[in-house]
Amino acid sequence: MPNRAAPFSPPFAPRFPVRSAADVQRLEAIPLATALTVRSTYEIFRNSAHAFGDKTALTFLPTANPADTPIRWSYTELLAGIHQTANLLHSLGVGPGDAVAVLLPGCLDYHLALWGGSAAGIVQPLNPLLTDEKLASLMTVARAKVLIAYGKTTGNDADADMWQKALRLRSQVPTLTTLLRVAPHDEIPGSVGPLPAGVADFTTLRHAQPADHLLSQRDIAPSDIAAYFHTGGTTGAPKLARHSHGNQVFTAWASVMMHGILATDVSINGYPLFHVAGVLAASLSTFAAGAETVIPTTALMRNREVVANYWRLVEKYRATTLSGVPTVLAALANVPVGDADISSLRYCRTGAAPLPPELSARFERQFGLHVHESLGMTEMAGISSVTPPGVVGPAGCVGFAVPFSRVRIVALDEAGGASDNDVPAGTQGMLLFKSPNVFPGFLDADDTARAFTADGWLATGDLGFMDVQGRLHLSGRSKDLIIRGGHNIDPKTIEDALGAHPAVQLCAAVGAPDAYAGELPVVFATLIPGATVTEAELLAFVSERVDEPPARPKSVTILDTMPMTNVGKIYKPDLRAMAAAAAKTNNR
Repeated sequence: MPNRAAPFSPPFAPRFPVRSAADVQRLEAIPLATALTVRSTYEIFRNSAHAFGDKTALTFLPTANPADTPIRWSYTELLAGIHQTANLLHSLGVGPGDAVAVLLPGCLDYHLALWGGSAAGIVQPLNPLLTDEKLASLMTVARAKVLIAYGKTTGNDADADMWQKALRLRSQVPTLTTLLRVAPHDEIPGSVGPLPAGVADFTTLRHAQPADHLLSQRDIAPSDIAAYFHTGGTTGAPKLARHSHGNQVFTAWASVMMHGILATDVSINGYPLFHVAGVLAASLSTFAAGAETVIPTTALMRNREVVANYWRLVEKYRATTLSGVPTVLAALANVPVGDADISSLRYCRTGAAPLPPELSARFERQFGLHVHESLGMTEMAGISSVTPPGVVGPAGCVGFAVPFSRVRIVALDEAGGASDNDVPAGTQGMLLFKSPNVFPGFLDADDTARAFTADGWLATGDLGFMDVQGRLHLSGRSKDLIIRGGHNIDPKTIEDALGAHPAVQLCAAVGAPDAYAGELPVVFATLIPGATVTEAELLAFVSERVDEPPARPKSVTILDTMPMTNVGKIYKPDLRAMAAAAAKTNNR
């Protein structure tokens, strides 16, 4: 069998610490075809199980209480479960071109669905908070054949809602043939009674499958599609991005090289597993290096108890890496370390959204941790540039582009898109990439055409510049620019100014519609717990610190909570709607 006879490769390990652009070039001195011979995500798990065997791969925390007993899987057990899952899907008629949809919270079984699904066919992780209509649309476009869903049947929380959605989706997706129910970890076997026709118990069926090889005898090529990830999920029709096995393997390899991930590392992965940050940058890369990944309850970082106990969890599991989006870091900044020993932490990183400078400074003051930023996107399988351990940059510095990638920074055209005019070093423009992990495109050809320039560069929509050290710096998104009378205003300028106020927890600037100017800048903010300040005081504070008169905001609105996406980014469409409603009221 090809998948059993193939020789094992060593797990990924950093060659040397990356501290400069010259070090990235040293990585590129060995041709990629020589440096990276692994062809599929399946091979990563096969290699790691061979190298690490009984070493812990996954640790699931049923509760946020550090005193409670976790559930652990070794690398051997993880590979066995991946084999069983792939073989079960194969028995259900799933082939290399068939999609397997996944509707699960944070749990061990998610990793069986992800990696067993891509070994059998194409895995499609879904955001469970999307509406039935959007989920059905995504699954229909992908022609999903099987849905693996969380089977919690009691309670009124998001976990229980998944099962009801899954049952409804059976009649809404024409290609769906089987619904596999994943039982909660604490469910008593047999307690839910018989399942409906077309619904089967995931664990029972997979345990009946061989655990030591792929029955399909599939030889997975790097160009084979491994996954469909949806992007733009809450702003209109979501798009399905295709990832090849080669894309994902390269991301894992580059992450290990740039982040310096070691087999001794332990990471608490609080990212949702329908998102590339949680699946690839924070999971596949750790598996490829033989490190341990901790899943902090089914609700992950949405669990307030996880946030409240985070530093004690770091101490209990001797976590070496802290990783989270800026809004998660802002929440953690409100949690005192107390007597918890967090000396095991050697690296703190963030991405997915701009890091406010004051939050970065606050984290360093309170915890002695410098926050290293990275740039990642769905269209680049989760990683584009990295600020490695030992490299200290200002907020907004997202480090060095990953090895074997090429970057251009171009001026914007009149429509706010990418022009063909490169800008000088130190000048802001839109980032364009070519890289081994740039995706082959969306399922929709028109979406793919819009994602690339005419000469084949990925147009990221990110605005930034490159400094003399070869590091990229982000300043925002082209679609977030506030356009006042033809003047482009970068909202980050306003956000950095207001974020420096000691009472401000989070803030975001957007454009409010104006009949004369087109848009006027306004700001929304939340406060640090216990802080008091008026909106007038904040407006005066930010206006004094924004040099450009057109960029000085017209108002500051204090909110109880900031609208968020399900991956922890500030959701600016809601803020724009609030700004538009306020403008309409004021103009009456």
